[in-house]
Amino acid sequence: MQLNRFAIYAWSVLAYNLLVIIWGAFVRASGSGAGCGSHWPSCNGQVIPLNTQTTTLIEFTHRLTSGLSLLLIIGLLIWAFRSYRPGHQVRQGAVLSVVFILIEALIGAGLVLFELVAGDTSIARAIVIAIHLINTFILLGVLTLTAWWASGGASIRWRGHGWWGWAIWGAFIGLLLLGASGAVTALGDTLFPASSLVEGWQQKFSPTAHFLVRLRLYHPLIAIILGIYIVLLSGFFNAHRSTPTTRKFAKLVTLLYFVQLGAGAINVVLLAPIWMQLLHLLLSDLILIGWVLFMAAAFSQRTFQLEPVFRPTVQPGQEVYN
Repeated sequence: MQLNRFAIYAWSVLAYNLLVIIWGAFVRASGSGAGCGSHWPSCNGQVIPLNTQTTTLIEFTHRLTSGLSLLLIIGLLIWAFRSYRPGHQVRQGAVLSVVFILIEALIGAGLVLFELVAGDTSIARAIVIAIHLINTFILLGVLTLTAWWASGGASIRWRGHGWWGWAIWGAFIGLLLLGASGAVTALGDTLFPASSLVEGWQQKFSPTAHFLVRLRLYHPLIAIILGIYIVLLSGFFNAHRSTPTTRKFAKLVTLLYFVQLGAGAINVVLLAPIWMQLLHLLLSDLILIGWVLFMAAAFSQRTFQLEPVFRPTVQPGQEVYN
């Protein structure tokens, strides 16, 4: 890995966005989404709010940190275009980063302007929250790739990998869907908190319970199934086209996934306290980043130029006919 100044900046932007995402989750979990009313980009109709209520300070701080994230990513784009030749993948990653941070801002604005915040329990809010999380994950993915390429990561050939490519992309899409279901589940935990573990379990099976409560049942099932798939897929890939880089990232994702499953179980037992929700989200972000790095290593042209690890062995004096 070659950490020049641009690469250090790119990794720093990625790390900063992780903090912004966690703070955004705190805004939702603390019920502060309506801290600036239904105004955007102003806060309660003011550029700098004079209202010192806690919810207003929390929401306004999130807007400031999000605005700084946009500026940092624009800076990433300008620096990339000044430092890399036309067509370079770092340029492409920087452009996509700007695209998805702008979409992120528009989704956040929509949540506020359409009042899909605070105590709103509508289906529309659940859908937008899920889309918001998917866009956030994609933003993290392209920021990760930009930093990876800036650090000397090999160029990627996205097509022509046969069933390997479909299987690896399937895991990535699965992580997006898992994150979306987790975002909706966290919304349900915030809006419909259970007073005990038994009550929370009973609510999931109650036909009269709100749909956000009933959906809590599916997120852990998706997490377990996807975890098994990712562990088996990465292990099978490394058995056939192993490189030190793919092995490293496969081990990282596997470790993080087991930690995440444990954190999810603790989150359920403790009835989803805010700090646990934030930790759970952070682990999800790190797993996504780890899998994107695994994909980058697996899809690199160097990896797919390797011969399969398991090949027929020809003994001296033997001949092989096609």
